[in-house]
Amino acid sequence: MAAKKNNTTKDFNHYKWQFWKIFLYTLGGLALFFILASWGVFGSMPSFEDLENPDSNLATEVISTDGVTIGKFYNENRTPIKYADLPKHLVDALVATEDERFYEHSGIDGRGTMRAVLSFGTSGGASTLTQQLAKLLFHGEGSRFLPLRIIQKAKEWIIAIRLERQYTKNEIIAMYLNKADFVNTAVGIRSASKVYFGKEPRDLTIDEGAMLVGMLKNPSLFNPIKRIEKVTLRRNTVLGQMVKNGFLEESAKAQLEKKPIVLHFQPESHKEGIATYFREYLRDFMKRWTKENKKSDGSEFDIYKDGLKIYVTIDSRMQTYAEDAVTQHLTNLQKEFVIDQKDNKNAPFIKLSDAETQKLMMQAMKTSDRWKQMAAQDKSESDIIKSFGVKTKMKVFTWKGERDTILTPTDSIRYYKSFLQSGLMAMEPQTGHVKAWVGGINYKYFQYDHVGQGARQVGSTFKPFVYATAIEQLNMSPCDSIIDSPFTIPKGRHNVTESWTPSNSNGEYRGMVTLKKALALSINTVSAKLIDKVGPEAVVELTHKLGVNSDIPAQPSIALGAVEITVQDMVAAYSTFANEGVYIKPQFITRIEDKNGVVIYEPVPESHDVLNKDIAFAVIKLLEGVTESGSGARLRTQGGGNGYNRVTGYPYMFTNPIAGKTGTSQKQSDGWFMGMVPNLCTGIWVGCEDRSAHFRGITYGQGATAALPIWGIFMKKCYADKDLNISKKDFDRPKNLSIKVDCWVPVKDTTATEFEQDTDEFSL
Repeated sequence: MAAKKNNTTKDFNHYKWQFWKIFLYTLGGLALFFILASWGVFGSMPSFEDLENPDSNLATEVISTDGVTIGKFYNENRTPIKYADLPKHLVDALVATEDERFYEHSGIDGRGTMRAVLSFGTSGGASTLTQQLAKLLFHGEGSRFLPLRIIQKAKEWIIAIRLERQYTKNEIIAMYLNKADFVNTAVGIRSASKVYFGKEPRDLTIDEGAMLVGMLKNPSLFNPIKRIEKVTLRRNTVLGQMVKNGFLEESAKAQLEKKPIVLHFQPESHKEGIATYFREYLRDFMKRWTKENKKSDGSEFDIYKDGLKIYVTIDSRMQTYAEDAVTQHLTNLQKEFVIDQKDNKNAPFIKLSDAETQKLMMQAMKTSDRWKQMAAQDKSESDIIKSFGVKTKMKVFTWKGERDTILTPTDSIRYYKSFLQSGLMAMEPQTGHVKAWVGGINYKYFQYDHVGQGARQVGSTFKPFVYATAIEQLNMSPCDSIIDSPFTIPKGRHNVTESWTPSNSNGEYRGMVTLKKALALSINTVSAKLIDKVGPEAVVELTHKLGVNSDIPAQPSIALGAVEITVQDMVAAYSTFANEGVYIKPQFITRIEDKNGVVIYEPVPESHDVLNKDIAFAVIKLLEGVTESGSGARLRTQGGGNGYNRVTGYPYMFTNPIAGKTGTSQKQSDGWFMGMVPNLCTGIWVGCEDRSAHFRGITYGQGATAALPIWGIFMKKCYADKDLNISKKDFDRPKNLSIKVDCWVPVKDTTATEFEQDTDEFSL
């Protein structure tokens, strides 16, 4: 009996020893496993420096002069936000839903982990917010292969513990919300707030914050754009968790649950939002800038992930007013263009032969995405061309919004070439700061920039450069007289190969006129006589000093505007007159900061003297005459007749000093208006993509009808916004002015107002 008892005791001691051996070996093995994992044996682990500066992949912000983020450049659309800028209810909702014991643990929730192990995961996972942050920052999604999953979970725990040592709880919450992906181009809580509700996180309501927190469980499943019912139920679950954890009263929850989710969905893409053309121009600039300006370690900045802040001169309010003005006017003008093209079998092209039309269409086909994609698939040219005749479903642009339709790609090319386009730039003459930049009517569908990229014939808007040269070289004044009469430049003079006899738009000659009246009525013969006196070379030289980069032929015909110049260059040139003869290169950046707020770039304005103050002011007085008694006088009237009210949106009824000039190119292919007040110069061009597409008549094709109304609408909006401080004062008059500028101005010439244009007689 005693022997049996001894054997039992011996067996118990043996099993007990075996148990402790297994336990200690297991514990030691686990310890060794975690030690090896922390050393990076199973894959690299973040260093102290990595934890201090995790790979953040931050979006670069484009911030307007009035403090509005008007765009971003990003791989991930994520802009960091500090904990102090998070509303308390959002933090409460996050903790209540994702990690109830967040403030109690040190990275790993022991109770939650044990519960998950004992239930084999059926009672939910045990990942804390810190573990989820570790996953987001350093090793992404886990593997489904169990051994790898165990290794990744171990690494996640180790990183979580290190994060807890390195950061405060508040910093961890901010980092997590900054890193979380909310889909639909929204990465991080700030982007999500802007994309889904059009507001900053601090302005979110409790139910809005609960919806965003609810998305974190599975953003694709709880996508409010696709599954609003599921998202609503999930939001209510979050509200319930807030009640459970004492962050919300039951009565408040009951009220919030009844509220529908109201989204203000504004996806932040490169092709949407305001100032899209400007942002693309800026992106091209930044690509060059990053190659010329390196980091301290010699590496290049990455605008898609370095979280730069680019502070630009654009004013978001003026930009919005400019875009609205273009839309408002062109919506109406496009209707007239459709009517104008009704009986044109080759619409929108005017007087093009079949061969010319085919050549133009082929050029468009070869630059299309369809052609490039099929060519990349090694399709033959004949197969590609054939595909352009097959009807297909597509979404097209209309002035009433996108529309689904069925067209052949060839027909869609004609359709898009039928749209009137516009370019507008507004600049502060004294600083060179660009305040508004509208490169086209819709960047998603029309990506050619008609401000900085596209040079078009400027028509009569070139004439002030001729007059300025004459005033400077011939000591003339706006009040000096010149005879308006038939005029011919003979063959051989100024290298003219054939004699040139320009004519006035209506075939009339007015006899003796002052320079002020001649420019106001845009008299062609006077411009021709002036350029004959000073020589085309002198005009070209002055125009280049005014900042125009285009190649300009030294020929007399440039006096009537047979020159292609960008809107950007025209605005800079005209601004020189308003800036007392000093040219300032357009500025669109004030400074660039890195993600830590350190200024890494501040541009130095480029400027040079072009004209003395007296001459510059004399040109301003000439241009004021255009809006007092010439083609710009409709800015001061109640209406223009002939259907203009319907198209231009009269009345403008401006009473303040305005310097301006209209311009119309050959066959009405280009309509221009340059308008200035003392602290703002705005240039506007209107026309179709192809010069062969245009109005057949002068009524709607001239600059006074095609472009001037946009300026009127834009300035009305700017003046209504008193915070912009757009001047209504006189232009600064130089002291001891040596040029006579105050001369008698005749009453408005209605003929010029209705029919200001350039003739077709540009070629020599």
